[in-house]
Amino acid sequence: MAEDEAHAGPHGYSAQREAHVKRLRRIEGQVRGLQRMVEQDVYCIDILTQVSASTKALQSFALSLLEEHLRHCVAEAVNNGGPEGDDKVAEATAAIARLLRS
Repeated sequence: MAEDEAHAGPHGYSAQREAHVKRLRRIEGQVRGLQRMVEQDVYCIDILTQVSASTKALQSFALSLLEEHLRHCVAEAVNNGGPEGDDKVAEATAAIARLLRS
């Protein structure tokens, strides 16, 4: 199976796509707010507080997306049997490791 075929949709997040886009737009707004705070020479601790909020928002989004991936993509591959299930578990494990390092 080609790489593009292995990752063809629909993906686990597809049912929640609009909610995810809305959430990411809010996060984008938070990050733009950080830029404005720096441009306006806002107090360091106030900026750091907003950095923390933005980081938490991204982490929450990542966990939601990971859960959907596990419930849909990984579960489907495991249920179908064969090496694809093991590949999806390894892929998810690597994604979790990247999240933990960030």
